[in-house]
Amino acid sequence: MMTKARRKSRPSSKGAKRVAIYLRVSTAEQTTANQRRELQGVAKRHGWAVVQVFEDAGISGAKGRNERPALDAMLKAVARREVDMIAAWSVDRLGRSLTDLLDLLRELHAKGVDLFLHQQGLDTSTPSGRAMFQMMGVFAEFERAMIRERVLAGLARAKEQGTILGRRRLEDTDASKVAAIKVALAAKKGVRRIARDLKVGVGTVLRLKAA
Repeated sequence: MMTKARRKSRPSSKGAKRVAIYLRVSTAEQTTANQRRELQGVAKRHGWAVVQVFEDAGISGAKGRNERPALDAMLKAVARREVDMIAAWSVDRLGRSLTDLLDLLRELHAKGVDLFLHQQGLDTSTPSGRAMFQMMGVFAEFERAMIRERVLAGLARAKEQGTILGRRRLEDTDASKVAAIKVALAAKKGVRRIARDLKVGVGTVLRLKAA
């Protein structure tokens, strides 16, 4: 696994947009060379100044910011307002889902930083790109609603099939401890003392006492 954050000198032309390129591949056998070449070509055609290149090599897109050092370093550069735009090859280089991308876009937007995605043709510095960003918010909300609906449907289906949801009760997992609790209750020991001595919850002892 390799992580890089390269810094280049700032351009002398004051009007050039400062762009940070983000590169990522999932395995050590893959290379970021094509992503780098294409994005640098785009920057040259647009007259952008590439001031930093951040690379997470051999890191899965399923990992979050805390496990992707270059992504973390890039967002810190954004927070310091060292760049005007982030350029990446594709949406899947940045996040795991549309919701992840939208969260990233909001973070960039809060700092006045734009995003360019080569494969999706997204450039939030343009009117059409800003409109697409707004539409993505709608779709991200739809994605969250669908996930929530699937989870609720799965729980309902499991309940109909008799599946016990949540943590299994002590009565179903440790007959010897249940017996010990009952013996202690019969000996008139206090509920809290039994729970402490046998390392179980007070609610468990009360449930067995009421049974």
